[in-house]
Amino acid sequence: MTDFLIKSTLSLVVLLGVYYLLLEKEKMHRFNRFYLLFALVFAMVIPFITIEIVQEIAQPTVTPGNIQILPTTAVVVEETNYVAIALWGLYGLVTVVLGFRFMRNVVQISKKMKSNTPIAYYNAQLVLVPEKTLPHTFLNTIFINETEYNNRQVEAELYTHELTHVTQKHTLDILAIEVLKTIFWFNPIFIFYKKAIQLNHEFLADEKVVHSYNNVPFYQSLLLSKANANPTFYLASNLNYLITKKRLLMMTKTTSQKISLVKKMTIIPVLSILLIAFCIKTVAREKNNTIVQQQPILNEKIAIAKSALQQIEKAEKPSDTVKRKKLEVVKIRNEEYTKIGSLYFNDKGSVDINGNPAANGYININNDVHFYVTKGTEREYYNRYGFRVDSKGVKLNNDTITVLEKDYQVEASKLTSSDQVGDIYTTTGITEKPDFPGGMMEFYKFVGQNFKTPEQANLKGKVYITFIIEKDGSISDVKNIRDIGFGTGDEAVRVIKLSPKWLPGKMNGVPVRVMYSLPITIQSAKS
Repeated sequence: MTDFLIKSTLSLVVLLGVYYLLLEKEKMHRFNRFYLLFALVFAMVIPFITIEIVQEIAQPTVTPGNIQILPTTAVVVEETNYVAIALWGLYGLVTVVLGFRFMRNVVQISKKMKSNTPIAYYNAQLVLVPEKTLPHTFLNTIFINETEYNNRQVEAELYTHELTHVTQKHTLDILAIEVLKTIFWFNPIFIFYKKAIQLNHEFLADEKVVHSYNNVPFYQSLLLSKANANPTFYLASNLNYLITKKRLLMMTKTTSQKISLVKKMTIIPVLSILLIAFCIKTVAREKNNTIVQQQPILNEKIAIAKSALQQIEKAEKPSDTVKRKKLEVVKIRNEEYTKIGSLYFNDKGSVDINGNPAANGYININNDVHFYVTKGTEREYYNRYGFRVDSKGVKLNNDTITVLEKDYQVEASKLTSSDQVGDIYTTTGITEKPDFPGGMMEFYKFVGQNFKTPEQANLKGKVYITFIIEKDGSISDVKNIRDIGFGTGDEAVRVIKLSPKWLPGKMNGVPVRVMYSLPITIQSAKS
């Protein structure tokens, strides 16, 4: 909300300043009317416009920044901000009062229209009122004193003036600015916009009268004679609004087309500067980061693979309390295959129900299920723990295939106390969860104090880390599951390895190894 108010108010101030300096004094009233209404719309919309510019950076440096550690399950307690509640309450109260005042005036004018005599007049209607008043207009209705009308004391110039307000629908402009004034009553800039719009309306009406009757001195004298009359409703277009030197001089002023064009063109760079200042957002991206670009595709494939591998693990190691379904073995083209989902696999790879080879799928290596990805004409193999291996199952290096944090907890709600991956338990399958000394909030504080974020503008995202809490509470097997580049994953691994010993998780009172996942939300301190 604060960002909206700052951007919209600054835009309104700048555009109104341009109007007063360059446009108001020139005789191009139709363009000025459009400009003032456009300025209001532009200022309301510009806070919601964002133009992203991607900045590629090869080697980011790391400095302390702001991070937010989000637990898998956390309860956040927020203090009640009574000052904010009081301010919003005051805003609501004042807005309701001003809204009631606005509606009351509309109702009063409507009653005035219905309770007095209407007379058709060109594409408008005259409403004859008994009270002494100057001609004034609301929507397509012109209010005139009944006695003056019957005695033919209303000059033709005044009829033309008010009829111009009707035909050009000036009341709609007034209603629009009044609605904005009601909503943003605390912002005085809208008062100046209303004055500028109303004065512009009078310029337009005066221009029509001067063009129709070509008697400027008489019309000026007529306006001056009406200058001290009582004001009418603030929603109506009034004949004697701001009868000042500006209106009288404008009747005789001329503006060349060249000056008019130059001043109109000046608006373009002003709008461009506002867009650049308020809408341009620089987004940092690591150069040639093909892994990040392919991330969503890999995640989708590995999510399926991980789920299938966990099913196999559960089938190979059934619990005492839950009966597991054996994987289905079928024959396709005289070869035996094990079914997972819609694929069938053996030690040669995966096929579909028709025996057609699958580019990505499962394969038996040394009687263990692996996942493979075909890249070009070559296959890459990964074991069930995510490590890359060769075609014989030998671990190549510490490269791992990227998986989402949630993939380590596939169907977590269905796990029982005996569910485990090898001798590693999940947090949902044990009787006593591991805990950091002093509680989890201390752990989040520890990570936040030690984590250093890249020095990049508008760097936002999540880093997913998994690690194993050993039976003695020490940390092992820290893995970066997913990061946002710029060294954020390596930094998260470094910080987790600094962690002191935890209170280990337990299964029926016996310490066990537990896999733990940690998402870290990063928001760079610089913007």
